[in-house]
Amino acid sequence: MASSLIYSLISLLLVASSSATITIPLTPNSHHYNLSNSDPWQLLNHLASYSLARAHHLKHPHNPKSNSSSSLIKIPQFPRSYGGYSISLSFGTPPQTIPFVMDTGSSLVWFPCTSRYLCSRCNFPNIQENKILKFMPKLSSSSKLVGCKNSKCAWLFGENVQSRCQDCDPSSPNCTQTCSPYVIQYGLGSTAGLLLSETLDFPEKTVPDFLVGCSIFSIRQPEGIAGFGRSKESLPSQLGLNKFSYCLVSHRFDDAPISSDLVLESGSGSGDAKTRGLSYTPFQKNPLVSNAAFQEFYYLMLRKIIVGDKHVKIPYNFLVPGSDGNGGTIVDSGSTFTFMERPVYEDVAQEFEKQMANYTRSIEVEKLTGLRPCFNISSGKSVYVPKLVFQFKGGAKMEMPLANYFSLLDLDVACLTIVSGDSVVGAAVQSGPAIILGNYQQQNFYIEYDLKNERFGFQKQICK
Repeated sequence: MASSLIYSLISLLLVASSSATITIPLTPNSHHYNLSNSDPWQLLNHLASYSLARAHHLKHPHNPKSNSSSSLIKIPQFPRSYGGYSISLSFGTPPQTIPFVMDTGSSLVWFPCTSRYLCSRCNFPNIQENKILKFMPKLSSSSKLVGCKNSKCAWLFGENVQSRCQDCDPSSPNCTQTCSPYVIQYGLGSTAGLLLSETLDFPEKTVPDFLVGCSIFSIRQPEGIAGFGRSKESLPSQLGLNKFSYCLVSHRFDDAPISSDLVLESGSGSGDAKTRGLSYTPFQKNPLVSNAAFQEFYYLMLRKIIVGDKHVKIPYNFLVPGSDGNGGTIVDSGSTFTFMERPVYEDVAQEFEKQMANYTRSIEVEKLTGLRPCFNISSGKSVYVPKLVFQFKGGAKMEMPLANYFSLLDLDVACLTIVSGDSVVGAAVQSGPAIILGNYQQQNFYIEYDLKNERFGFQKQICK
């Protein structure tokens, strides 16, 4: 691709009926920190900062414009020390295997692309820019640039994108002008490139003409991202999935060769049958607001937050998204720590402080980690920590394992691993979803996104 395209993308960024079983690893992403070599408090500070930056993005999103047989696909999923979980997917003819961050808070699937791929600020531990795996379109016989009159171009840029096909003959259905370059913002970075039509290859199934992003330039994105959101360009939408599910291995296994399965189900399936043992709550209808990015989120109907035996009173406008898009709860595999809008967070944090008043607050550790409250627990042989429960519409209760909401990296100090707007970075976030359920709080739960029946299921389970 031409150097001028790379420079223009940099400018944009700077300005702005048989069944099959396939196994692909889902692993934690290791590009930001090596857990074994890191100060645990510095690591917590990084994850808190990442969670807040991610929350800011989700609340203020940038908004740019197979066959029918039943199948079951299992993909290995690995935890990473930067706070996410990764999978590997194969694209092209012959297939090229690339790692991706699995992300339910965005929709486009994209990979680092061509030998000219540039990634700014990507020299993380264990990763150097010249070691980033890149997809090479010239080595794939099935790789095609998406034209601006292709209906899939409108998935990202809206229906009016075809009116901007200036180099096309209006009377001709054929057009060689490419679809507009995309620019996508994430919590701590961004990426830009062009859209390709490619073959997605699984061991026993291939998906032709899959829309995928060929990213030429990124900031802090050394791996591709597999978008599992609700928009047309997402992996679940393009595969026509009925449901997908995962069980996230504990972050204590970050960067270890330990994985669990991401399971993709499509075809006629089991109708409206529920998975045995799961508690379910319906997905909430997404708010109809001008920012279309909110439409790709998975909204849940959170009704109560319980600390110990105390029901924390949450104002209604934080529990239900309004016509302006503010409020409500979403579930996001790309966020690490759960985010709560400041008034919600303060009520929850204060309840922990009340019920743990016998322990001394560790202000020094709070400053180091950006987390609050932190307690000195060295004085007692046994430690009392109140339970944390999220109760959803329909009565489904998600009772958190202790490791999911209190850090125990130090024998003397424990911190609540929930963040809010100005815990680490300056100003509070005041729009978009009020609560973002991150992957740290989803560890060791079996999680199911039942897309066909519009419901979210879960049960506590040790993930292996």
